[in-house]
Amino acid sequence: MGIFEKLRQGLKKTKDSMIGGIEGILNSFTKIDDELFEELEETLILSDIGVNTAVKICDSLREKVKKTGEKNPENIKNMIKEIMVEMLGEDKPLDLSTTPSVILVIGVNGVGKTTTIGKLSYQLKSEGKKVLVAAADTFRAAAIDQLQVWTDRAGVDLIKHSEGSDPAAVVFDAVTAAKARKVDVVICDTAGRLHNKKNLMDELKKIARIVNTQAEGCSLEVLLALDATTGQNAVNQAKQFKEVADITGIILTKLDGTAKGGIIISITEDLKIPVKIVTVGEKIDDIQPFNNKDFVNALFGE
Repeated sequence: MGIFEKLRQGLKKTKDSMIGGIEGILNSFTKIDDELFEELEETLILSDIGVNTAVKICDSLREKVKKTGEKNPENIKNMIKEIMVEMLGEDKPLDLSTTPSVILVIGVNGVGKTTTIGKLSYQLKSEGKKVLVAAADTFRAAAIDQLQVWTDRAGVDLIKHSEGSDPAAVVFDAVTAAKARKVDVVICDTAGRLHNKKNLMDELKKIARIVNTQAEGCSLEVLLALDATTGQNAVNQAKQFKEVADITGIILTKLDGTAKGGIIISITEDLKIPVKIVTVGEKIDDIQPFNNKDFVNALFGE
């Protein structure tokens, strides 16, 4: 199965719920009026696109309808599609331009952070890159053990210390080893504790300092992992993490298990943070770079 087909299948629940709802509204109206726009807005909000984003989509749609003079409700589906593509903007792939490049993965427990690191390691290795993973979530022994399982599956090396070690020390050792071994990408798992923002912020700053000192001039991606099935809660998590970290991109996990895939539009529009990676299944290769046009095409079943 190709990458696009996986995305299309992964978005089936969202397509059936959101696009099915939109099509139902457009087919039930004979003219374009305020009532149609109100129903569209409500459907978008119920699809977890978020109030602000839903209002913006409908406002843009009103403008397009006014500009084109369109009268037939069935003909505005493509306009909605165009607006969503515009909102998502240009694709922003991972910056892996230096050797080594460093990726910090942050996010609360349970969002699929460790699993995604395993999948990303596998993907990068299959592209010919040498990958090293740092087990810098040292507060849970299970996190280190789980990461070991995934890195073994991906066929990449893991740098780990004992439970309770200083996370920054693990990252220091990983970056030092990466330079010695001519590694292309270092991926660091981090602890996702939001209940004490100051500790988390201090820890992330310390890790970033070590990366900048040990691998001066290297590219640094700070990727926030979010669970698509949590809908608007994912947006709230992103807002909180944005307060403590310089997030460069979003990893959206479990896209295949939700009808709330429209959350991607809300995250991009509300937070101005690009979605860079999505996962669409449980297999090790069920991960792909986010492509805006492919996403919207898959959402509309095209």
